[in-house]
Amino acid sequence: MTVRPTWWRGSGDLTWLVALGAALWGTDALLRTPLAGALPASSIVFWEHLIIVVVLLPWLPRAWRAFRAMHPRARAAMVVIGAGSSALATVLFTLALMLGDPITPLVLQKIQPLVAALGAAWLLGERLRRGYWAYAVPALIGAWLLAFADPLDVGVRALTAALLAAAAAVLWAAGTVLGRYVGAASAASPWEITVLRFAIGLPAALVVLLVDGGPIAVTAGQLPPLVALALVPGLLGLALYYPGLRRTPAARATLAELAFPVTATVLGVTLLGGTLTATQVVGLVVVAVSVTALGLRERSRRPVVAAVGVRAPGR
Repeated sequence: MTVRPTWWRGSGDLTWLVALGAALWGTDALLRTPLAGALPASSIVFWEHLIIVVVLLPWLPRAWRAFRAMHPRARAAMVVIGAGSSALATVLFTLALMLGDPITPLVLQKIQPLVAALGAAWLLGERLRRGYWAYAVPALIGAWLLAFADPLDVGVRALTAALLAAAAAVLWAAGTVLGRYVGAASAASPWEITVLRFAIGLPAALVVLLVDGGPIAVTAGQLPPLVALALVPGLLGLALYYPGLRRTPAARATLAELAFPVTATVLGVTLLGGTLTATQVVGLVVVAVSVTALGLRERSRRPVVAAVGVRAPGR
């Protein structure tokens, strides 16, 4: 008989738990950046998923039964979360760290709330009012300023790193919306969704590794940081995140996830030797102010995203 965690049960909003899980993601670059200098991105991501799945083996049968009981649309969403938001997004993010500086790919994750709001409007039925774009447009301009040391002189390498980081942000934002959808449209627990995310992500990561041609074997010295990377920002972060997401509206949850780039930026400047140009600082401020203002507006009597209840397909 397997045992699954039940400590999230109870009542009340759990936005703080989403933020705590996201803050753990912010420690990712401390472990990922040194590894990125020694291993291809595909090898790192494959080993992350392999280590986590080995740890989660006792819970796989129950998670598989929960997956089989889902509506087909919920199963499709779960596959996108595992293959896209877990495996592919992490590969793209690692590549961005390899090509760019240690800060810009992290701070670009601040565009996630904007992407998630659009996704929630499309999938969850949350209605975007006209005022939404008053926050979205400045944030996108700020993201451009932030992405490049000189926004008027963009090199191919810097552009590639920014596009990779932005693509990762889009996939992770999609994971937020789809995770909220699966939690509402199925009987799967947050823990089962966590297990399925990595179980589905593992074969996807293996496919990416085989296509990339990266090495499967790692050295004894590389294994400890890979284990730490997999278990702390990876498994522990999501083990906190999904229970919080179950009782947190998507628009609010994705704002709580800003704890990730904020924590990562502070660590990047203080411990990884990262720096920002004057225009990048301006971009950072514009993005932070726009997204924070959006978050405050969402908690007013007339939010720009009108949230509705998520109804399970077929009900």
